[in-house]
Amino acid sequence: MSVLAAFAVPHPPLIVPGVGRGREAGIAATVAAYEEVARRVADLAPDTLVISSPHTTSYLDYLHISPGRGARGDFGGFGDRADGSEVAYDVEFVRTLAAAAEAARIPAGTRGERDARLDWGVLVPLHFIQACCQGFKAVRLGLAGFSPLEHYRLGQLVQQTAAQLGRRVVYVASGDLSHKLAADGPYGYATDGPVFDQAVCDAFAAGDFLSLLTMDPGLCERAAECGLRSFQIMAGALDGTPVRAELLSHEGPFGVGYGVAAFTPCGPEGSDPARRYEDPYRAWHEAQLARVRAAEDPYVRLARASLEHRVRTGGTLPLPEDLPAELTARRAGAFVSLKKDGRLRGCIGTIAPVRASLAEEIVANAVSAGCHDPRFSAVREDELAELVYDVDVLGEPEPVADRSQLDPARYGVIVSAPDGRRGLLLPALDGVDTVEEQLEIAARKGGISLGEKGVRLERFEVVRHL
Repeated sequence: MSVLAAFAVPHPPLIVPGVGRGREAGIAATVAAYEEVARRVADLAPDTLVISSPHTTSYLDYLHISPGRGARGDFGGFGDRADGSEVAYDVEFVRTLAAAAEAARIPAGTRGERDARLDWGVLVPLHFIQACCQGFKAVRLGLAGFSPLEHYRLGQLVQQTAAQLGRRVVYVASGDLSHKLAADGPYGYATDGPVFDQAVCDAFAAGDFLSLLTMDPGLCERAAECGLRSFQIMAGALDGTPVRAELLSHEGPFGVGYGVAAFTPCGPEGSDPARRYEDPYRAWHEAQLARVRAAEDPYVRLARASLEHRVRTGGTLPLPEDLPAELTARRAGAFVSLKKDGRLRGCIGTIAPVRASLAEEIVANAVSAGCHDPRFSAVREDELAELVYDVDVLGEPEPVADRSQLDPARYGVIVSAPDGRRGLLLPALDGVDTVEEQLEIAARKGGISLGEKGVRLERFEVVRHL
């Protein structure tokens, strides 16, 4: 058995007494569960501790593996420089894992480290584990903007590398749950926060890793979750392995969900085909995409056809002859949004019409969203089947006298400065729950400070086509 056990743990810095200064008493169940995890790790005496953290170096398109011979860090950013940790990295494991990722065509490796210091997603687990267990080396993994399957596949390679090198490995998946469990918490409350926490805790208790791979991305965004991708890598590290699953604790007194779970192999590694989740995930994902595509209305079908035509041919799609009159005889501003694996892949639009018809507006903006959004690389042909489209048709903007007239669920907002800078945010976006959040994001997109003199606010309604 190469992967001896896996643990899902949170990383609230205040659980460290030098940071919490008494507040850690408010999460006593999490402290007790963490101490149990540390005792179990010590009993297992691993050669290598593999830790994934949402707060280490991360990229949208690259899974980062920390390079070098080791690293250290402390809680100075939280007012406690006296507490911290230092680890030596398992250099051979890192090198072998990176080579395996390259061979498997998974974008992962050691390039591009921005900060070598240990982040708090790693420091908190080490605070407890190193109090009981010394002598292991570490491997530190970051997360990416990839699909659940790509994170799971990296976990599979962790399992493969451990077996290849004969390492006794314990996997630690660092990650909090929802950050929106309480109105008086630092991130506020969303109804989806407790729903997300319950779903993850149910999956932990049952060892249901497929549920961790197939959670609704919209739910995750609205709940402001932190650790799901870390848990998905962990699931891959136990690919095909029968486990005894235990939910050791869950609480959220400060408005953030903290879950601790343990997964102990109870049979040979790879001996349980029912616990191989790559193919079930692929089947689920393909069925989801097929349902979405079958339900697309003419607006969305036009956007999809336009981008696919441009990517495949380099040309502009001629308007189909069978378009409804509402697309050809009307002018309006429109935004086209693309998502891949539940994450934004491009969004470009026009506040007011600039073309002869709404259909032409959609054709042009779909191409711009896929090929010219400066936040993203251009969509590749092999991505086209994975994209989910929204088309928002904008109503006329109207001035807003004060913030009480705004509602991020109903109205989009435009923030304008006297010199022509302007930022827009659409309504009903996952994770944007308050007027303040909506205004801050819109202003930031326009390079505007809301405190500037002469800033104007407008609101607009949209009809969203899916």
